[in-house]
Amino acid sequence: MKKTDLEKQKALKLVGKLNAAGAPRRYAGAAPAVDRREQRRLDQAAGLVSFPLKLQQPLISALNAKAQAEGISVNELVNTLLAEALKG
Repeated sequence: MKKTDLEKQKALKLVGKLNAAGAPRRYAGAAPAVDRREQRRLDQAAGLVSFPLKLQQPLISALNAKAQAEGISVNELVNTLLAEALKG
């Protein structure tokens, strides 16, 4: 292998390590990020199940605005709205 090829490989390896490391804690915000596996475990413990669906943009905007006005997450809002709709 040529010296230039070896240096390219070293640079790619270094870039890969930097990307995998993520942002330092001082830039990441107040809450530490939870990896997907841990988040899935927390969701299962809370009894949550993933339910992907497609909605039109005006409805999504209205849901986001209502959730923000009430100070809750969109997931909580949709859960509440669906439970109320299925009761009656």
